[in-house]
Amino acid sequence: MMKNKKRVFLLAGVLITLGLIYIGILQFKISQYSHKEVPKNADYLIVLGARVKGTVPSLAFASRINEAAEYLKKNEETFVIASGGKGPGEDISEAESIRRELVDQGISDARIILEDQSTDTYENISFSKRLIPEGARKGLVVTNNFHLYRAVSIARDNGLVVQGLPAETPWSAVIKSYSREYLAITKFYLKRYILN
Repeated sequence: MMKNKKRVFLLAGVLITLGLIYIGILQFKISQYSHKEVPKNADYLIVLGARVKGTVPSLAFASRINEAAEYLKKNEETFVIASGGKGPGEDISEAESIRRELVDQGISDARIILEDQSTDTYENISFSKRLIPEGARKGLVVTNNFHLYRAVSIARDNGLVVQGLPAETPWSAVIKSYSREYLAITKFYLKRYILN
């Protein structure tokens, strides 16, 4: 009986240790993508949608939009694809929310392309890719720092030449966002390396 208990504790200890190492590796990857230098004069930005409360972007989403607006003000030839459909509890699409907020911050409507059908990051990227005008080569994916590694990886898997433009994650959303992202990255790995 004691031997069995010891084995269970040993196994649990090994699994916990491996889990912590795995999370550490994921966190390192996330951190790497959050601290890369952002190139100037990108041809386009893809701003990834997130939760809209009625017509108001969530704090994390607003952070993405603000980061995109700052870049667009400094790089006047860059256009932007606002990406995200309309989910439960949302009165407008996430793409429309991006458009409204950017226009409020002085970005010309003529520079904004709407992609308002996507429901997840994979669709954000693949649907946005169809809207990139011919000749536009160099792009940036705009999302919160916790999400950047997976988003850029998905974009590159779709044949896009992109880097990331990281937006800060509000402190109130850090634990929930990172916990969900570890699971989402795991699913991404399974899809990329095992299920394909």
